[in-house]
Amino acid sequence: MATTAADFKRLALALDGAEAGSHMGQTDFRVGGRIFATLASVKEGYGNLMLTPDLQAAFVDDAPELFVPIAGGWGRMGMTHIRLDVATPDQLAGALRAAWQSRVDRNRTSKSGARRTAARKRPR
Repeated sequence: MATTAADFKRLALALDGAEAGSHMGQTDFRVGGRIFATLASVKEGYGNLMLTPDLQAAFVDDAPELFVPIAGGWGRMGMTHIRLDVATPDQLAGALRAAWQSRVDRNRTSKSGARRTAARKRPR
């Protein structure tokens, strides 16, 4: 059973702390204020996932008919299309959860890094 943009939105917003937003006029999904997925390519039949390059490679290797790296530099950074007309609800939910978890992990790392940087800049 194929999925739709409405499924993408429903599943993305079901993740803990997820919120809908807009980036460059396109619907996006954020956790901790940072994007983990978008519907920027929905007219072409894709949802977009913000993965790490390693996660992207694993997803594409496992299901190349379902996952496609976004062209150019964005794709090299891990940004990945998921074909909505091919994805089952379970596949879409799993991919969104992976993108969400990756963003949560990166948010945690960047916040602790920001605290360390701020501590180094404090006058003594």
